[in-house]
Amino acid sequence: MYDPTTVDPVSGTAKRPSAKRGNPVASTVAALAAGLALVIAGVWPTPAHAVDGCKVLLCFAAPSWRSIPQCVPPIQQVLRDLARGRPFPTCAMSGPPNSASHQWSSAPAYCPPQYTRLFDGESGPIYSCDYTGAVAVNIEGVLWARTWWSFSGDTVTEFTPAAKAQLGTWDAKFDADYATWLASLPPPAPPCPTC
Repeated sequence: MYDPTTVDPVSGTAKRPSAKRGNPVASTVAALAAGLALVIAGVWPTPAHAVDGCKVLLCFAAPSWRSIPQCVPPIQQVLRDLARGRPFPTCAMSGPPNSASHQWSSAPAYCPPQYTRLFDGESGPIYSCDYTGAVAVNIEGVLWARTWWSFSGDTVTEFTPAAKAQLGTWDAKFDADYATWLASLPPPAPPCPTC
């Protein structure tokens, strides 16, 4: 005869009736074990969940990842991970022509001119970059955007002309900073007609 109290609701398999029903020692031990498990779960460090590389790829390719609520937590997490030296996440579903990768900045070779700083050092000029590294996104095998980031969590995204043409609107902070930097440069010297 079917008795619903003897069927496990999760697996649907029959449970064996307990021979020790009502045993106060057994129920106390079970309660202590359950309590100990909860205490251990509360203090034991749990492993961090890996950032979804596909979501990160899509968010970095967006016109402004900060304006998309679903993008903010994974991008902030991947930037914290990069700052701690962890590898950049991958997306197996994107295929080789669509990818994102990380590279550390190195001024002046790998740093936008508006974010490159020059200091006089004892042995010559010392260059630094306002940003720590950059995440490059390739779509169809071609560079789409490069997001520069710093340890403080600040970012700025450099979109390629092809990306701008397809997006229509984008976060233009990179372009505005470049225009400001360009306007601050001294005018070029006039050509010398007698030289």
